Amino acid sequence: MTIAPERTADLYPTRGTSEVITPRKDPVVWSQPGAAGPFLPSELSDFERDGFFAIGELLTADEVAVYRTELDRLVSDPAMRANPRSIVEPKSQSIRSVFEVHKISEVFAKLVSDPRVVGRARQILGSDVYVHQSRINVKPGFGASGFYWHSDFETWHAEDGLPNMRTVSVSIALTENFDTNGGLMIMPGSHRHFVGCEGETPKDNYKRSLQMQDAGIPSDGALTKMADDHGIRLFTGKAGSATWFDCNAMHGSGDNITPYPRSNVFIVFNSVENAAVEPFAAPVPRPEYIGAREFTPVR
Repeated sequence: MTIAPERTADLYPTRGTSEVITPRKDPVVWSQPGAAGPFLPSELSDFERDGFFAIGELLTADEVAVYRTELDRLVSDPAMRANPRSIVEPKSQSIRSVFEVHKISEVFAKLVSDPRVVGRARQILGSDVYVHQSRINVKPGFGASGFYWHSDFETWHAEDGLPNMRTVSVSIALTENFDTNGGLMIMPGSHRHFVGCEGETPKDNYKRSLQMQDAGIPSDGALTKMADDHGIRLFTGKAGSATWFDCNAMHGSGDNITPYPRSNVFIVFNSVENAAVEPFAAPVPRPEYIGAREFTPVR
């Protein structure tokens, strides 16, 4: 484990006695104009404006088949079910997510270092990057629960100690995302303001929040204003499509009551220049398989 740097000034206060809205103090795209990488300049401009960018085909059908097979292998492995990296769906008791998947699977490790993937992260963040979090998500049909509206950075700042908004996520679909099976929803432009949420962080909050989030949830009033100001975009696409989104984008997903599963691999890249410090609003950091404390760059 790498020793975390000393904690810096808190630019984004949260988990206090009242809700606080803070204008973003960090860039969205950190690289210099014209920086080399898979994104076109116009695509980076769209990402900067909206806080996300969707790609219709990041992976080929043959590649998707490889990753789907590996996902199925992991979630059907009894040893994996007993592993603390696995999160179990409360209703069905089936595996919902498996964390740190790039460390337990050579197949997903190769995906993390794929230039189409890590190259885009470097281009957005303007530096070498490491994996702050990775996981596979399994959202089976007939009742898999969704996630309420939230900013990932709020949790990563409060509970993992990421100082700045220099982190980007990619969600790569391994099954088709319909408009009915609990897909990702984002409020375009919401990444420009940080919602510091009311209330303290419960002890061992991660054990509950990975099934159903309570702490770090914006108020109904704040969410209504953001939705009125920015609208809501629902992401659909075939297996192999991908959505890149900023760490502070307000997003969520609904329940999946259709027969059609929605599975994806989710990778969070953080700049090596934004290494985690002590949490800003929690007594101790979350486990390393959820929020990395090792900052070795992806090669």
